[in-house]
Amino acid sequence: MLFRVANLRENVLWFPIAWETISHYLHGVDCLIAQGWIIQAIVCDGRQGVKKALSPYYPIQMCHFHQVKIVTKYLTQKPELVAGQDLRALILTLARTDEQTFTKQLKEWHQEYGDFIKQRTVNPETKHWHYTHGRVRSAYQSIKNNLPYLFTYQNYPHIHIPNTTNSLDGSISHLRNKLRAHRGLKLTQRIKITGELLKGENHRNLY
Repeated sequence: MLFRVANLRENVLWFPIAWETISHYLHGVDCLIAQGWIIQAIVCDGRQGVKKALSPYYPIQMCHFHQVKIVTKYLTQKPELVAGQDLRALILTLARTDEQTFTKQLKEWHQEYGDFIKQRTVNPETKHWHYTHGRVRSAYQSIKNNLPYLFTYQNYPHIHIPNTTNSLDGSISHLRNKLRAHRGLKLTQRIKITGELLKGENHRNLY
């Protein structure tokens, strides 16, 4: 897990984990505060529980790139259904619009397709049902759930809040390339090498 200060373009904290949990995020925030950092806002890539856990204390910005990626996962880049086409067209305006306009257009989309995404298909044998257009529904629900965090960067003009995590993602892309050259190493060795590579970037490590 890696934490980066966007305006300094510096990775300031990292530690190895098996998988992401809310407690890891909270632990990282606590460590940064203990080191003397003042956290003005947090940009993250989408875990709903993380946003809910941290939003009472800090402004939270959902990464636009990851939101678009989530919608694309459900709809693909070329949706077949008109509802999916219109929803994808809307999400692609995310970085070029404002909260009021986007919210209005999302409501208009739901007014037109709300009944459509409620349609259900029932298995005649088991009587179990599923949403007929579940992927479109899931894409919409993702946007709806993340909407309170999509325009935070516009609501705090006095703070430098990026609308994506691209700075962090870009900072470690070359590290991934270097690690590919050591695929045969054990996990513990790969973790150690990762730490050394980060140290080589003149960053600070937790351990």
